[in-house]
Parts: sequence; structure tokens; C-alpha cells
Amino acid sequence: MATFTWSPQSAQKSAEPRVLAAAFGDGYQQRVGDGINALPASWELTFARITADIDAIEAFLEARAGVDSFDWTDPDGNAIKAVCPAWSRSPHTGLRSAAMTATFRQVFGA
Repeated sequence: MATFTWSPQSAQKSAEPRVLAAAFGDGYQQRVGDGINALPASWELTFARITADIDAIEAFLEARAGVDSFDWTDPDGNAIKAVCPAWSRSPHTGLRSAAMTATFRQVFGA
């Protein structure tokens, strides 16, 4: 499995638990976690690098096209499997630099 090795300049972690809920007519509700891995995390990452590095990051993400997972070590030092369903790129202030933002989502399994 491929490994994403670039470190972001900034990272913001978020989590959205997967929950199954059953609501009843009297207002009563039952909730339970959806599966054994019901708390996947996601990260909004920002990279600012020379254009060649941003090209390499983009090529890595394009090769997986949001489908294939890859190994990544998050900013807290945890080794996880992730997919990148979305990213954007913009030129930076210098002629030889660029910036990219990417969303990494934790996945379980292959």
C-alpha cells in the first residue's frame, strides 16, 4: 500500500460519529454506534510548497482518485489508512510555489 509522506503546514481534525437512531411516536429515541469503527476522523490539510512538491502531492492523490486508500501518519502520530475525496490547488504568491488543501478521511480495512 502506498504511503503519503508529506507533512502539512496546518491540519484541522474533525469527527462525526456514525449513529443509528430509532425514534418512536412518544418522543423516545434509541441510539447506537453504527459498527465497530463508528468514530472515523477527517482532517482538513493545507500544504504550501514549491510547485514541484505540490505537483507530486497532486499526482499521488490523482493516482488514487478518492477510491484507493493509503497509509498516513496523522499530526498526532497515529498511523491510519485514509482516502482523499477532495483537494484544491492554487498558485501561491511566488512564481515557484503553490498551495493545496486536501481532505483526508480515515477508513477501516483495505
